[in-house]
Amino acid sequence: MNWRWLLKQAALLLAVLVIVSPVILFFVWMLSLSVKYEIDNAAYPPILIPERFAWKNYVDVLESNRFSTYFVNSLLVTGTATLLALVVGVPAGYGIARMKAAKAAVVILVARITPGLSYLIPLFLLFQWLGLLGTLWPQIIIHLVVTVPIVIWIMIGYFETTPLELEEAAVIDGASRWQVFRYVALPIAKPGIAVAMILAVIFSWNNFVFGIVLAGRETRTLPVAVYNMISFDQLSWGPLAAAALIVTLPVLVLTVFAQRQIVAGLTAGAVKGG
Repeated sequence: MNWRWLLKQAALLLAVLVIVSPVILFFVWMLSLSVKYEIDNAAYPPILIPERFAWKNYVDVLESNRFSTYFVNSLLVTGTATLLALVVGVPAGYGIARMKAAKAAVVILVARITPGLSYLIPLFLLFQWLGLLGTLWPQIIIHLVVTVPIVIWIMIGYFETTPLELEEAAVIDGASRWQVFRYVALPIAKPGIAVAMILAVIFSWNNFVFGIVLAGRETRTLPVAVYNMISFDQLSWGPLAAAALIVTLPVLVLTVFAQRQIVAGLTAGAVKGG
């Protein structure tokens, strides 16, 4: 039994390494590009650890006159889209779960898996007709296409596994449906809400397609700003890699610090529903 257990653990470890190693390799290589001068980035054979570190790549990106503007734009778009998604998605997920509306859940799933480009063209025409192109509002509204289905789908699964006894007791005591949701269901669902919020932030922060089509020069978000650093005349790998890592850093930090909440939110429902 001990040998079998060791073999299973070794196989599991090998599988994890095979899956995770490409991600780690790409991240390490991006980090290497970001701290090298262009002559080292173009060297052959490739240099992983340079003799001189080009920290000025990060300084150049941070001191860019538009970086702070793009960073604030990303904060506004992601924060507003996530907040609105929670306001709409948490009650919607609760209602669908308690009414056992399977068809509505299927509609939400279809909306979740449908490519964003399917919504982009009609919404682009609508925003153009309304004269909103080039502002932050089109990006906030269209990000709801991504964030709202995520929140609703996660909350449906979470509310379906939470116990009904407390809610039934509150109803017997004379609480209205809204009071049951606010004072009973909502506090119990905090781990699920945390997971939904984190995933909504990640998907909204990293969204690129909507921003490049709908944003103006002053309303670009960080992923679009990194893309615009690529030109046909010159491609500076160092600053480009530094900018990409800076864009990734907030979401990476959020995920690392909230990983316990993510695991708790994804597993608490199954435990409570036993």
